[in-house]
Amino acid sequence: MDFNNRILALLFTWGDTPVYLTESLLATWIVMGVLILFTAYVNLRMRKFKGVPTGFQNVVELLVDTMHGFAKETLGEELEPLGAYFFGVFAFVLASNYSALFGLRPPTSDLATTGALAIGTFILCHFFGIRKKKGQYFKAYLEPMVPFLPLNIIDIFTKPVSLAFRLYGNILSGIIIVGLLYNMLPIVCRFLLPNVAHAFFDIIVGAIQTYIFTILSMTFIREIASKEE
Repeated sequence: MDFNNRILALLFTWGDTPVYLTESLLATWIVMGVLILFTAYVNLRMRKFKGVPTGFQNVVELLVDTMHGFAKETLGEELEPLGAYFFGVFAFVLASNYSALFGLRPPTSDLATTGALAIGTFILCHFFGIRKKKGQYFKAYLEPMVPFLPLNIIDIFTKPVSLAFRLYGNILSGIIIVGLLYNMLPIVCRFLLPNVAHAFFDIIVGAIQTYIFTILSMTFIREIASKEE
């Protein structure tokens, strides 16, 4: 089993910089396509939803209500509308992590993907921080004293960096460990131990890292943007 992010084709050249189609990029497109099709399917089914939910409607309403309550508890009432965005983030990260079960390279094993998600959190943090706190947002960088300004500025960038590397590192390490098991074990032993490792890293660790990324993103935004002291 090869755990390198292989280049599949050259897409185009931007100036002197070649842009390649890699395994993780192809997996990203597939995951996005599946989620878009599923969303379209749910939207069509919603037109037939009834006042008393049953079957598929129960599942959809349970997911929406659970995420709504989670967002309200974590983000607070002021930032609760962001729950819809984080529902999408949660679904994308979880589907990306679980894509390894179908023979794809998880998009979250690529730092470009986790970095983009972390940048999204970074932008939301400071956009809503300025929008909600206005002048108090900038004043916070001088607390508790003016000499702490450089440290506070560094802290701004360490949070998205830690978000990106935490998710990337955990998913990539799973790929490497499972890949080593496949390459090191005799052929007759490759049907048990690697499958156990797959179940642990792809299912359990994948779900845990999705939850951690989502809740930390929400917490960072509330910490910066909430008016609560």
